[in-house]
Amino acid sequence: MAQATDEVVLPAGKTLCQQGSLGREVFVIIDGTAEVRRNDTKVATVGPGTCVGELALLDHGPRTATVIAETPITALVLGVREFAAIIDEVPSIAHKLLRALAARIRALDSQIYG
Repeated sequence: MAQATDEVVLPAGKTLCQQGSLGREVFVIIDGTAEVRRNDTKVATVGPGTCVGELALLDHGPRTATVIAETPITALVLGVREFAAIIDEVPSIAHKLLRALAARIRALDSQIYG
């Protein structure tokens, strides 16, 4: 995975993903925290080990949230092709991603339906 990624350091206040825009990369946060906003409302804070931006790469739809660095962030960045190759070639990462997406669906289901 390390060969397919670029490591970047982003300052606090930097936007990683903008809601409604096209997704061209995914970020895996290594250090620092970021705020996740939907329709200008904070919905989560994410930190090390969190993958952001993957949904737009999986379904080629627009970004569903804006993600802004709360602190300086160190992240691994994968482009569309690299992300797809890792999903295809490393089943354990695909399984982890599926578990994370399932957890989000369960949390949303619980919020909506109780």
